[in-house]
Amino acid sequence: MSVNLSGKTCVVTGSAKSIGLGVAEMYCSLGAKVAMIDINPDVLKEAERLSKAGNTVRGYILDITDQKAVQECFRDIAEKLGDIFALANVAGAVDQQPFEEITPERLDKMNRININGTIWCAQGALMTMKKLKDGRIINFASKSGKTGSAIMAAYSGAKGAIISITHAMAFELAKENIKVNCLCPGIVEKTGVWGAVSKGYVENLKMEEEAVVKQFTSKVPLGRLCRIDDVVAFVRFLTVDGDYCTGQAFNVTGGREMH
Repeated sequence: MSVNLSGKTCVVTGSAKSIGLGVAEMYCSLGAKVAMIDINPDVLKEAERLSKAGNTVRGYILDITDQKAVQECFRDIAEKLGDIFALANVAGAVDQQPFEEITPERLDKMNRININGTIWCAQGALMTMKKLKDGRIINFASKSGKTGSAIMAAYSGAKGAIISITHAMAFELAKENIKVNCLCPGIVEKTGVWGAVSKGYVENLKMEEEAVVKQFTSKVPLGRLCRIDDVVAFVRFLTVDGDYCTGQAFNVTGGREMH
């Protein structure tokens, strides 16, 4: 049975642009009250734009690696918008370097943003989500979390951890009727992650950008890179129709990843 999101509170991290912004817009189109979170101040402009279009939206500038600040933010969201029904944990960061050049600082950054940030935001949502005896948490991992990517060991490790954390959360929260899943996209066009990754491959592998795009596209059975709309559609499914889905790590890779 589909869930009517009208009037329900949905939170989207990493929503100043690209996938996160697309998810926030989708939730608005379904009548949800939306909290948009990002460390990028542009999140306030996007929240204002959506509010002026007649939606109930609040924007928050937040460092998701700060557990105390995250808890305070989520308390404010619940106070202003109501108990949280859905959390799309989109925020994350990518990094590239040869394995032997990984430093403590860069490894720590990958873990703090991707792992810690995911956990702190989920904890924040759960402070009120449990009251509803229903809820959706959608974490964001990556294809690299299943099959590690070259010169991206730290990132791959962090995203692999998110998959395992999702499994553990799903077991623990099933008794509360809260469904926890994660998405594992491949390369998504027109995102900051792809911009950073393609630049990294150009610099580290000494390839032209056009050759990088061609090489990665050739690995996808469906013959194209992932689009933001592909990912947003899956978030919509898991939020609205995925009532019997929990503990899953769904590939959104055009067939490149099949396990």
